[in-house]
Amino acid sequence: MSAVSAAGEFPYRLIATDLDGTLLRSDESVSQRTRDALAAATAAGAAHIVVTGRAVPWTRHILDDLGYDGLAVCGQGAQVYDAGSHRLLTSVTLDRQLAGVALAKIESEVGPLHLAASRDGLDGDVLVGPGYAVAGALPATPFTDASDLWSAPLNKIYIQHPELSDDALAEAARQAAGGFVTVAMAGEGIVELLPLGLSKATGLSLAARRLGLKAAETIAFGDMPNDIPMFAWAAHGVAMANAHQELRAIADEVTSSNENDGIADVLERFLA
Repeated sequence: MSAVSAAGEFPYRLIATDLDGTLLRSDESVSQRTRDALAAATAAGAAHIVVTGRAVPWTRHILDDLGYDGLAVCGQGAQVYDAGSHRLLTSVTLDRQLAGVALAKIESEVGPLHLAASRDGLDGDVLVGPGYAVAGALPATPFTDASDLWSAPLNKIYIQHPELSDDALAEAARQAAGGFVTVAMAGEGIVELLPLGLSKATGLSLAARRLGLKAAETIAFGDMPNDIPMFAWAAHGVAMANAHQELRAIADEVTSSNENDGIADVLERFLA
C-alpha cells in the first residue's frame, strides 16, 4: 500500500467518480486505500463528487454506507442530490410522450423489448416489466400493465432485447430514436432512454457550479460509454482497466481496475 500525504499539491479542484465498475468493487465496497487517497486529495483542497447512472433510490444506501455527505449526480445526470441532507436539489424528467414514440420506433426496428423504468423523486420506484433482468438485489416493483409505466413522472426507461448485445441494442436505439431521446449504455444489460440532451456532463456541470468549480479544474474517473460526455467535459479523463473499449479509446489515461484501486493509483501519483 502506498503512503499518501495530505500535504501534497493536488492539481485538480474537483474529482468526479463513477460508482459501479469505478469507485465500487464488485461487492459494492470501497477499499481503505481508495478511501485514504480520496481523503488526502480532499484535504489538499479538492472536492469529490460521485456521478452515477443510478437514480437516488438506488444510490442513497451506498452513499450512506460510505459516510459520503457531499453532492452526488444521479440518474445519468438527471438528479443533483445532497447526500449530507438527503435532499434532491435538481431533477430532470423524461417527456413520456416522446419516450413512447421512441420506444415504438425502436421496437419497429428490433422487435419487442423488455422494459423497466425509474420514477422520479427521492423514493421513486423502479418498475420492472416481464422478462427484464435486474442486476444484483436492487429493489424493484414488478408491473404487467403497460399503462403503469406512464402513470407517474420518470427520469429514465431501461430497455433490454432477448437477442441483441448491449452495444448493438444501443446503436439500434440511437439510429431509430436518437432525435427523441438520449440513449446511454451504462453497464452489462443496462441500455437507457433519457431526456434528449441529458448526460452525466449535464448534471456534473450543475453540481460543479454550486461549488464554484469549473471543467478545467476537474479529473473524472469512469468505465462505461455513458461516461464519455463526462470525460469530454472534464480536463482529464481516466478510464479503469476494466472499462468499455469506447471509453478507453477517448480517455486521457487508463489506470488499474476498480478491483485493484485504480482511482488510488492516480490520486497517489498526483499527491506524491
